Amino acid sequence: MAEKKTTKKAAAVKAEEPKKATVKKAAAPKKAAVVAVNAENAGFKAGDVYQALAAAGKALSVKEIAKAAKISEEETLLGLGWLFKEGKLAAADEKITLA
Repeated sequence: MAEKKTTKKAAAVKAEEPKKATVKKAAAPKKAAVVAVNAENAGFKAGDVYQALAAAGKALSVKEIAKAAKISEEETLLGLGWLFKEGKLAAADEKITLA
């Protein structure tokens, strides 16, 4: 194969071309978890929340319950609502414990 020879003039033109600025893309926003709101799903999430609180044996925040139960915070809130309605939970200082 024959190599192309560049002339001094062509090399100078390439050197004078402005460099393109690199643009960093912003991180995509987190998508909200899709939670099916029905009696069956709410009951399952309530069970997950109850088990997490029972295993911890102490008051936990919503974020801590979600992490312990391995469910999203939205699903945790769904389960908490069910358990509060049944009177199985008590809340104090932004922490929730079994009643």
